[in-house]
Amino acid sequence: MPPVTNPSDMYSNAGSNMFSPAVKGALTRIYVPNLRSNDVYVIDPTTFTVVDKFKVGRSPQHVVPAWDLKTLWVTNNAEGRNDGSLTPIDPMTGKPGKEVMVDDPYNMYFTPNGQEAIVVAEAHARLDFRDAHTMALKHSLEVPECKGINHADFSIDGKYAIFTCEFGGKVAKIDMVNQKVVGYLELHKGGMPQDIRVSPDGKVFYVADMMADGVFLIDGDSFTKIGFIKTGIGTHGEYPSRDGTKLYVANRGSNKVHGPRNGPGSVSVIDFATRKVVANWPIPGGGSPDMGNVSADGKWLWLSGRFDDVVYAFDTATGKVKIVKVGMEPHGLAVWPQPGRYSLGHTGIMR
Repeated sequence: MPPVTNPSDMYSNAGSNMFSPAVKGALTRIYVPNLRSNDVYVIDPTTFTVVDKFKVGRSPQHVVPAWDLKTLWVTNNAEGRNDGSLTPIDPMTGKPGKEVMVDDPYNMYFTPNGQEAIVVAEAHARLDFRDAHTMALKHSLEVPECKGINHADFSIDGKYAIFTCEFGGKVAKIDMVNQKVVGYLELHKGGMPQDIRVSPDGKVFYVADMMADGVFLIDGDSFTKIGFIKTGIGTHGEYPSRDGTKLYVANRGSNKVHGPRNGPGSVSVIDFATRKVVANWPIPGGGSPDMGNVSADGKWLWLSGRFDDVVYAFDTATGKVKIVKVGMEPHGLAVWPQPGRYSLGHTGIMR
C-alpha cells in the first residue's frame, strides 16, 4: 500500500484538484446508477444537465472507481436473482464496455495493494476476492454474522477494514493482511448501519445508522464504541471534505428502506476536530439524499435523491442545492475524476 505521506491526515493526498496522472484526459462527469430503471445517467457538472444515459445490468447499485483509476465499475447485483454483473465504464469516453458476470456485486472495494477487488456479496454475507482487472474469483470469505454486509472503510495503514452489517445492527472487522474475520461489534439492537468513514488521523470510524438518526464513533484499533453524534432522520452516506476537516453526512429523511418522496432529508456537516455538527442543510420542499461524493475542487457535494428520482448538488460554501432529474431510484453515484493516488472502492474512497 502506498504510505500515507501525512500521518495526521490520511486524506492529504486527495486534496482539492490533486490529480493523479492516471486521470489525465478523463471526462468531468457525474455517473448515476438508477436501481429501478437499470441504467446509468451521465451528468455534466459544469452545466448541471444530463448529457448521456445507457442501459447496464439489473439493479445497478454503485459506480466504483478502480484502484488504478483507469475504470469505473457499475455494480449490478440483480436483487433477488443470480445474474449479477459488473459493467465497466471508460472514463476517457464516458461509455460502457462489455459486462462481466459476477455473483451479487452489491458494492465493491479493493485491497490496499490494488491486486484484488473485494466484491461485497450482500445477500450471501460474503466477501469475494477477485482479480482486480479480470474479476476472476480467487477466494471467498464468509462473514456469517454480518447480515446485509455493504459498506466499508480501511485503517490508515490498510491492515484492517471495518464493514457495516445493515440488517444486523453490527459492524465486522476484517484483517486485510490475512483476509479473515477478526470479530463483530454491535452498535445497538434494531440498528441499521450504513456508510462508514474514518477520521483523518485514522483513529476513529464514523458509522451512519439509519435507525439511530446519527453517527456512531468507533475506535478502530480497540474495536470499541466511543460515542454518538445526532445528525438527522435516516442517516445514510458520508463523505469527507477535500481539505479533510469536515464530514458531510446525508440524512435520507426516512427510517424506511423504501421511503416517501419529499421527506425531511438534509445534510449535516460534522467538524472532525470537535466531533460536533456545525451546519445542517435541508432540501427546500423535501428530499432523500443518499450516496455520492465531493467534486474535485471541493465546492460541490453530489448526492443521489433515492426516493425522488433526482440528483442533488449542494454548494459546500452555502448549503444551497441544485436539482437534476434522473432515472428511477438513483443510488451510489460517482463523481469523476477525483483527486488521489488510488481508490479503495465504493463511490471513491481516495487516498
